Amino acid sequence: MAKATKKKAVITSESYSFLKQYVNNASPTGFESSGQKLWMTHLAPYVDEFFTDAYGTAVGVINPDAPFKVVIEAHADEISWFINYITPEGLIYLKRNGGVDHQIAPSMRVNIHGKKGIVRAVFGWPAIHTRLNNPESKEPLPKVDNLFLDCGARSKKEVEALGIHIGAVATYEDGYEELAHGYLIARAFDNRIGGFMIAEVAKMLKENKKKLPFGLYIVNAVQEEIGLRGAEMIARRIKPDVAIITDVTHDSTTPMISKIIEGDCQSGKGPSLCYGPAVHNKLLDFVLKTADKSNIPYQLRTVSRSTGTDTESFAYANDGCPSVLISIPLRYMHTTVEMLHKDDIENTVKLMYETLISITPKTKLSYF
Repeated sequence: MAKATKKKAVITSESYSFLKQYVNNASPTGFESSGQKLWMTHLAPYVDEFFTDAYGTAVGVINPDAPFKVVIEAHADEISWFINYITPEGLIYLKRNGGVDHQIAPSMRVNIHGKKGIVRAVFGWPAIHTRLNNPESKEPLPKVDNLFLDCGARSKKEVEALGIHIGAVATYEDGYEELAHGYLIARAFDNRIGGFMIAEVAKMLKENKKKLPFGLYIVNAVQEEIGLRGAEMIARRIKPDVAIITDVTHDSTTPMISKIIEGDCQSGKGPSLCYGPAVHNKLLDFVLKTADKSNIPYQLRTVSRSTGTDTESFAYANDGCPSVLISIPLRYMHTTVEMLHKDDIENTVKLMYETLISITPKTKLSYF
């Protein structure tokens, strides 16, 4: 594997300011439009045109008339909660919208996105004193059916007067911050960081005046968190010849994660490339050689059957599309403090960029 080399940062402070705005903006599954508008405005100087589909996937295109089509893709949505039931006393019970983690919910602050705007609320939870009053009973564990929101209302009528309705979504509060030693934290880095990185790739191509021998489709897909649905729809529409997907993967140096199961992956050590049925071996080999040639560090892992990302939607669409997954290591996935390293952002962007300026319509990807 290539060793890391110290180079000038390719991502500017202005871009990181956009990342903060972008990741703090709510983009729940099925309700991604406000985040997509921010993303398209940011991307606009670097592409020739845009199109969107019926459910909100956004695509920026460079060289739209070229017959050969290459996709770089991320997903735009984040996990959230649906308002499901309002009690006569004004408490709000929920259903999951995507794989939101019920165990982290107690005492969290949320934004409920109602008809009259955002309403602040909290996940209530019994005080420890009351839980310990009966030493013979087990402490309650947070579950979807015992978690509730308290917005300060004390009747259903007061809740509804705030514009809260059944089917409204609730997202955890903003939380982008920079920590020591190059680490960033936020909710929804899964996978807003991917949308940020593919936009940065387009920016690099524009600033370096690179002319690509193919059409480049920069895709920010919706509804990944509930079954890869947005990617499935847009892959059928674009019919790409090559797809490069970016998403997050687990930093397996995190406590309570097994390297035997998840493999050896660490934040700050470069993007993670994986072997699996949907990952095209010829394309993966091309990306690996590009990384070695460009001195970009990377890590390797395997997946069983499915990557669990939009890779499958592109790989198996239409007549099949050679697809590869480039993942960025992430700590504490599906929490409000998802953590990643700036070096990995830089190196993932560089790897996608170097791959795009190296590949051509004549690159041999056939197994035969």
